[in-house]
Amino acid sequence: MSKPFRTLDDADLSGNRVLLRVDLNVPTENGRVTDATRIERVASTIEEIANKGGKVILLAHFGRPKGGPDEANSLRPVAAAVADIVKRPVAFASDCIGQVAVDAIARMKNGDILLLENTRFHKGEEKNDPALVAELAKLADVYVNDAFSAAHRAHASTEGVAHKLPAYCGRAMQAELEALTIALGTPQRPVAAIVGGAKVSTKLELLGNLIKKVDILIIGGGMANTFLFAQGKAVGKSLCERDMADKAREILAEAKTAKCRIVLPVDAMVAKELKPHVHARVVDVDHVADDEMILDIGPKSVVAIEEVLGQIKTLVWNGPFGAFETPPFEAATFAIAKTAGFLTRDGKLKAIAGGGDTVAALNEAGVAGQFTYVSAAGGAFLEWMEGKALPGVEALRAK
Repeated sequence: MSKPFRTLDDADLSGNRVLLRVDLNVPTENGRVTDATRIERVASTIEEIANKGGKVILLAHFGRPKGGPDEANSLRPVAAAVADIVKRPVAFASDCIGQVAVDAIARMKNGDILLLENTRFHKGEEKNDPALVAELAKLADVYVNDAFSAAHRAHASTEGVAHKLPAYCGRAMQAELEALTIALGTPQRPVAAIVGGAKVSTKLELLGNLIKKVDILIIGGGMANTFLFAQGKAVGKSLCERDMADKAREILAEAKTAKCRIVLPVDAMVAKELKPHVHARVVDVDHVADDEMILDIGPKSVVAIEEVLGQIKTLVWNGPFGAFETPPFEAATFAIAKTAGFLTRDGKLKAIAGGGDTVAALNEAGVAGQFTYVSAAGGAFLEWMEGKALPGVEALRAK
């Protein structure tokens, strides 16, 4: 069986200049990196290329500079953080193209690592300008993309260069693509998706795509309130997009046609205001008072969802069930996350999760490590779940 993507196993690295696109858009404070998770994710790719005798030329964007170089958005401080994690020296070049970059690369020996300055200091990056693409391609013999989180953007460094040089997936990109294939590409059935979060309007395409792909769709978060409202239930002061009621009914009808079962909350945790440790009560979804808001799903709903988890083989999760940052409204999300974690650990379930809030909730529940895969790529993960082709990924397909 041929592989859909070329990986480092297929690449000739020794003695070659390897342009490695990574995501180093990390949070910093006073010139120090405060969360190195993204660097840790690409460390194994950096080390592997260096160990195989490639010259590792790191390419990344940082922040949103306005049309030119500015000190606040320089990648210089990040070089030290990368060196710290890969336990090797990392040189820095103050531009990503031109003589500065050419000279810095000329000084490299096999196995050396060099970080080039922020690609977004050039306007051509986000425009995927052929002139910038050509300048970048001149710098290397091989292109490796290990930045799945930037793969939904057709930029010069994420997509353009991949067409000019022999192009491969890095190990983090490879792991992400393999996990996504398990999740929705060729999943073991039955497969269920959990979609939470605040608004139906931002996840319409997602719901539309999932109905066709999954056997069971579990809807939570503020989105569920819109569906309950569409079914004629009173939702009080809850977050609810009343103008999306027709759309919600349409989605329910489409799901029926596609033989996709939709699971909505049957009970809820409600309170008169959203603040920590506020007085809250559990009610059936038919009994939400006018001055109350739904802030989490209730225990009967949790049991129903845990039963579903016991019957399926694959789970894709995007979005929490309640206002999990504010206790006691984390209860349902954490309980369901723990059940999914146990089932995955015991080999009964493949669970793939992604999106900022979801990752935060799983980390807080202490179960992220038990999931088959947790994607840190917000926008790219969501677009992939919506069934969209990601330019940075498409460019790496085996021709």
